[in-house]
Amino acid sequence: MTKLTNDTLIKAARGEKTKHVPVWYMRQAGRSQPEYRALKEKYSLFEITHQPELCAYVTRLPVEQYNVDAAILYKDIMSPLPSIGVDVEIKSGIGPVINNPIRSASDVEKLGEIHPEEDVPYVLDTIKLLTQEQLTVPLIGFAGAPFTVSSYMIEGGPSKDYKKTKAFMYTEPKAWFMLMDKLAEMTITYVRAQIKAGASAIQIFDSWVGALNVEDYRTFIKPVMTKIFSELRKENVPLIMFGVGASHLALEWNDLPLDVVGLDWRLPIREARAKGVNKAVQGNLDPTVLLAPWDVLEERVKSILDQGMELPGYIFNLGHGVFPQVNPDVLKRLTAFIHEYSAKKISEMR
Repeated sequence: MTKLTNDTLIKAARGEKTKHVPVWYMRQAGRSQPEYRALKEKYSLFEITHQPELCAYVTRLPVEQYNVDAAILYKDIMSPLPSIGVDVEIKSGIGPVINNPIRSASDVEKLGEIHPEEDVPYVLDTIKLLTQEQLTVPLIGFAGAPFTVSSYMIEGGPSKDYKKTKAFMYTEPKAWFMLMDKLAEMTITYVRAQIKAGASAIQIFDSWVGALNVEDYRTFIKPVMTKIFSELRKENVPLIMFGVGASHLALEWNDLPLDVVGLDWRLPIREARAKGVNKAVQGNLDPTVLLAPWDVLEERVKSILDQGMELPGYIFNLGHGVFPQVNPDVLKRLTAFIHEYSAKKISEMR
């Protein structure tokens, strides 16, 4: 196994002091990179993820190009679903489409279990390839959280209002909690396999859970998230939580047995901490600012870094993923700026 020569992200996630602020970008692998776009002309997302050599190349490319402090495994939150009986396909311009959506308790009962070594060996082989031969920074594995995954399964695809999901939650609570339990077991088993294969940190994406208010989150979601993180805590790797438009849930996440609360751009870091977030924090530049002139971008980033560095335990990231329109050179320049600016400030503070 290759040695981590840069473990800054792991230290920051654990609230330890670092020489510079670690940085990585959600959706850094793919989308805006010309090399990736060339690959997508030949292969679909599923085809890339099913070829470990190719998938490892896409995963490590931003580390080599931008000098970020972590890689995140290139795959989709839908990757484990076929193994439990979900008929999913990624349609260009639409996203995940489910051809056998959940409509009743009997649909939930039909769902099976995941056996990662048999069902998703290509994911584990990609992780092994990266962590045993290619990377000297942490590899972040990930999974989708039960609410977000179930929203696709119930809606049949992407949604703007999650009406079907919420209606199922309210009208079929027994079936809902059965679905949450099944997805929790899938997530725990799937993530454990990623860690066993070599992933040294995990991010759970609950991308769309911001659609729920705090009361519904506590009732319908928090128990299953507590179960997931309590089990994954035993693996002794940093655990990160992230969702979009979910600032009102930051304190709920802070209660969970995890290490890092990921923030989108709507809630300033200083404000989150003042409200009671006392764990390590990740975030939270609005990704559209990457399209702004450099002087505007630099000022925004300085403000975020200054807030983040007020306490140990800070990881710089975006408040959502990189857009396809972002120039890769901007990400390279930004990474260098974050490293230099934070290193100087940290050394002055000492």
